[in-house]
Amino acid sequence: MYNILPYSYNMAKKLNVIIKPSTNPKKKIDIFKNDKRISSIGAIGYSDYPHFLKEQGKEYADKRRSLYHQRHKGSGINEYYAKRILW
Repeated sequence: MYNILPYSYNMAKKLNVIIKPSTNPKKKIDIFKNDKRISSIGAIGYSDYPHFLKEQGKEYADKRRSLYHQRHKGSGINEYYAKRILW
């Protein structure tokens, strides 16, 4: 099971959504709005900004964030929440 860090909870709060560990074994987080699941984000097996920040430091995490944003330019709901909650 994915360990959701405070960074992600804080970002979700800013977006007015609730996050919980995903019930999908291939995803990290389920996102809820008005008690309805609206998205599942974050592939298991890949790291993310809060974990890089905790384990490698801000400079490394910022570099990984930049690379993530270069690779992921999608505009769907999953991409929107992944970029704002995990990156």
